[in-house]
Amino acid sequence: MANRFKCATLGSACLGLSMALAAPSASALTDIIDIPARDTELAPESLLNDVTRTGDRIVAVGERGHIIYSDNDGESWSQAEVPVSVTLTALDFGSENHGWAVGHSGVLLHSSDAGENWTLQFDGLKAAALTIASKKAQIAEMEEVIEQAPEDQKDDLEWALDDLVFALENAEADMDVGPVNPLLDVWFENDQHGFAVGAYGMILRTQDGGESWQDWSPYIDNAQNFHYNGIERIAGGALVLVGEAGQIHVSVDNGNTWERRESPYPGSLFGVTGTGSANEVLAFGLRGTTILSSDLGRSWTIVPNEGNTTLNNALVLEDGRITLVGNGGAVLMSADGGESFRAYFRNDRGSVMGAVPLSGTNLLLVGEDGVKFADSRGKNLK
Repeated sequence: MANRFKCATLGSACLGLSMALAAPSASALTDIIDIPARDTELAPESLLNDVTRTGDRIVAVGERGHIIYSDNDGESWSQAEVPVSVTLTALDFGSENHGWAVGHSGVLLHSSDAGENWTLQFDGLKAAALTIASKKAQIAEMEEVIEQAPEDQKDDLEWALDDLVFALENAEADMDVGPVNPLLDVWFENDQHGFAVGAYGMILRTQDGGESWQDWSPYIDNAQNFHYNGIERIAGGALVLVGEAGQIHVSVDNGNTWERRESPYPGSLFGVTGTGSANEVLAFGLRGTTILSSDLGRSWTIVPNEGNTTLNNALVLEDGRITLVGNGGAVLMSADGGESFRAYFRNDRGSVMGAVPLSGTNLLLVGEDGVKFADSRGKNLK
């Protein structure tokens, strides 16, 4: 089942491989949540899974709870104070000072000082407790619906009830095993409202800066609890959520309600971005799959590209250029709004997990080999 998780070590194993095959004790998993990240000069050279800008600062997250930040475009780095040692998968800032990072064991961290210090705001055990309460409520509601439904509708409704019972049993097992399920992406509108998404249909919403979280899975059509890998707001205001089994969900009311879109690709989508034009969506993922929509996902065009390697993240620049990064050193660039891409494969072949712009057209890349400086094509500058 490892293919059901977004790849993070890339070229080796997927995020979920060890979690799917191993059964660590709850105490062991709790320990790594309780152990702060170790300070090390090697953090900028280690696996980094995401990077972003907040004001003039660059912040990146990665393995062993590493969060690093730079105020001089990556020339030097400081390591943040982080209370956990788990792998971190993504981060986002709702305002210049307030940011959130997510990762393994369902951890959700918050910073109020632009990434210098972080506190643990949420974890997988709290997520499982939310899921258990939510599923119990859904089961009770479904049982009432079945009782009052016509006979010719009961079979389908009972299948749906079975799915809910199965999801409840999984959540209850998580409480016994420990917080094993990862969060894989996070998005914040401001310093109050945001979503965190992850494995087995986990989606959490907050409207008070993370002081409290709500299980938002009942509001999305995902009865099989497929993984959610990426969430992003696009030009025009819509939110788009993508994941396993070609899932694409769109919200036009700031996440209150979601509509599922038909996908031309049945495999995993690992990320989504806009193009800078209203209602245009670019989703990407396994085997280099790239799909483009100009109507909020009601119709799609498959965009061919070289390499057929898994794509992990995207960067849309103010001048309209779109860069996709992925496994095997892949850096794909489009100058026509995502309708075509020119591919470059870096000589080191290290998987690339994220990118931010530097001066001119240069890029700062992060991934399997830590921080790298590149030109607009992805070729090393240093």
